[in-house]
Amino acid sequence: MDSAPVSRRAFLAGSAGVALGAAAAGALSGPAAALLTAKNRAISPLVLSSDLHASADPQRFVFAIARGSNYASFGPAQVGFAAPGAKGGKILDTNLYKEGLPRGRGIYVVETAFPTAGVWNAVAVVQGRQVPFAVQVKPAAEAPLPGTAAPRAASPTTASPLGVNPICTRKPPCPLHDVSLADVIGTGKPVAVMFATPALCQSQYCGPVLDQLLDIMAPYRDRVQMVHVEIYESNRGATRAPTVAAWDLPSEPWFYTIDGNGTIKERLDGAIATNETKAALDRLVA
Repeated sequence: MDSAPVSRRAFLAGSAGVALGAAAAGALSGPAAALLTAKNRAISPLVLSSDLHASADPQRFVFAIARGSNYASFGPAQVGFAAPGAKGGKILDTNLYKEGLPRGRGIYVVETAFPTAGVWNAVAVVQGRQVPFAVQVKPAAEAPLPGTAAPRAASPTTASPLGVNPICTRKPPCPLHDVSLADVIGTGKPVAVMFATPALCQSQYCGPVLDQLLDIMAPYRDRVQMVHVEIYESNRGATRAPTVAAWDLPSEPWFYTIDGNGTIKERLDGAIATNETKAALDRLVA
C-alpha cells in the first residue's frame, strides 16, 4: 500500500461528506481537521466529486482514501449509497485508477445514479472494513452537463489573455493556449478542454491531470482541438477566470470533451487518471 501526505487544504477540499459519516461511526471526536493528526490511523474516504446532483442518469462518483494524515492507495474497494431516509442500498464495486497520478494517490471510481437531492448515507468497504461517510447531492448541477451545448465563452490565449495572468501556472507553461474556446467550439472539429490550475489546485490533482493530457495528446492533435484554461485570474487565487465563471465550475480540475457541433460529450472532475482521459478522447473521435 502506497501513501502520501494529505495537505490540510486538500483534505478540506475533498472531505465534504467525511465528517458526517465518520462522526456517525464514532471515528471522530472533534472537527474534520482532527483527521490530520499524526497519531490518527483511521481510514477516511475523501469525496472528490463536487457536482453530484439529483438525476436518474448515472454519474461518475470519485473518491480517494486517507489513512490518518496520508493518502493511501489500498487494493480493491466497494462503496454503497443509501438515499435520504432509506435504511440500505446496493454495494457496488469500484475501479481503482492510479495511472498518471502521484504515488499513493489512486482514486476509486464508480458510475451510479442519485435520483434525489439531499445528504446520502454512504459506506466504503476497504480491506473488509466498512467505513461510513456522507455525500451531498444537489437539486441541480452547477457545471454544464453532457448532452447540452457547451458555453461559447472566450478563453485566455497568448494573444488575448482576458486579464488572466498567468494564463498557465504550469512550469514550463503548456502549449494549449493558442486558440480561444469561443473560436473552436461548434466549428466542426471536436474539442477537449482541461480546466486546471497546477500551481493553486486545492486537491493537488490539477498538475498531474494536465501533464497526463500533454503526455497522451499527440495521436489526437490532428482530430481534436486541445485547450487548457486556468482556474483563477491571478496567482492570488481570489477570483475565478472569466471562462471558469461562464462555465460555472464549482471546483477544479475538470475535463470536458465536446463534439464538432458544440455538444458536450463527457465531463470528468475531481481527480482523473490517464486511462480515463484517454478513454474519453477515444470515444470523442470514434
